[in-house]
Amino acid sequence: MTYVVVGAGPAGVVAAETLRKADPAGEIVLIGDEPEPPYSRMAIPYYLTGKIEEDGTYLRKADGHYDDRRIEFCQGRVEGVDAKAGKLSLAGGGSQAFDKLLIATGASPVKPPVDGLDLPGVHHCWTLEDARQIIGLSHAGADVVLMGAGFIGCIILEALAERGVNLTVVEAEDRMLPRMMDETGGDMLKRWCEAKGVTVLTGTRVTKLEAAAGAGEDRLNVDLDTGGQIPAHLVVVATGVKSNTDFLDGSGVKVETGIVVDAHLKSSADNIYAAGDCAEGPDFSTGGWSVHAIQPTAVDHGRIAALNMAGKPTPYKGSLGMNVLDTIGLVSASFGAWDGVDGGDHAEIVDAEGFRYIRLEFDGERIVGALSLGRTDHIGVLRGLIQNRTALGEWKDALMADPHRFMEAYVAHSQ
Repeated sequence: MTYVVVGAGPAGVVAAETLRKADPAGEIVLIGDEPEPPYSRMAIPYYLTGKIEEDGTYLRKADGHYDDRRIEFCQGRVEGVDAKAGKLSLAGGGSQAFDKLLIATGASPVKPPVDGLDLPGVHHCWTLEDARQIIGLSHAGADVVLMGAGFIGCIILEALAERGVNLTVVEAEDRMLPRMMDETGGDMLKRWCEAKGVTVLTGTRVTKLEAAAGAGEDRLNVDLDTGGQIPAHLVVVATGVKSNTDFLDGSGVKVETGIVVDAHLKSSADNIYAAGDCAEGPDFSTGGWSVHAIQPTAVDHGRIAALNMAGKPTPYKGSLGMNVLDTIGLVSASFGAWDGVDGGDHAEIVDAEGFRYIRLEFDGERIVGALSLGRTDHIGVLRGLIQNRTALGEWKDALMADPHRFMEAYVAHSQ
């Protein structure tokens, strides 16, 4: 049996390791398309700040890790898939046969339709090569513009702030973290960042970038739809991501937002599975299908897809939308249906001056979503209450009166 895993991020690496445990005799090929060992994109901000070296981003740090497990790791780019023939077409004219294939190709940054994004000094923060370029341009006191204040943007924001740059964040939506926080939470985060010396422009779009005329060094001017203009040594683009699925055109594999998979993470082709940011799989909260581009989901996908590929039927219960983020010292979290459900109740407590906020969303007696800012203790318990579909009984009234008591409710239902 030849297993091929395309994509060497967390989903792909965990899948390859799980396949080896589940099938000691099978041939396993792991294909990555970057010139580095498999690494975690989530570790790049720590590299930017100098907290780790480049090799600290590597998913597995021991020499010979893949060889010791008889996982053949090779670098290459897949350009096409022939599901019926069981063959991949590789850039440069090569090919790779497979009996079972896992597609774990992740996602790529979205490039918005803005003139000037191809100029020197404009970078995404997605690869190690991006990080190297950003480090070279983001010296202390440099003028830096960050396009986007979503989850990825706010991770980059903290790293840039720690480098001591003069940072301006431009977000097109009306608040920071628009897909993770409501207006109360987003506005609180904005005030926090501004108090830390970061300029935050919400409800604002970049319309054009151009080289600054007569500048003694490579400089950019960033035009805004408000009529303003910002000078910059560096512009970092963090305006969302999209699943890497273009190479599947003509393959017969069903793709919508991502590769559509069933409860065993199998695609529309019997011998092809998908995992991670490129997979559109079962959604715990909605009962539908979603792409949840977060590392915990990628790791779960990789493990479960591998077990199913190896003939060990393992259903996937569905991914839970969740994000936990530290932005210059303010911790924010969102879980599940944080924006509520039709006919549901909610309870919240806001401490605007103390930068603390919690909001719980209910569907009947169950918590189905939660938001939190400024609190770090027991936050994971909210995830447990949601995923366990805990019927709260009389504890619902207690939490409606004081949402901070969620740990007590969890303990009461764990005995």
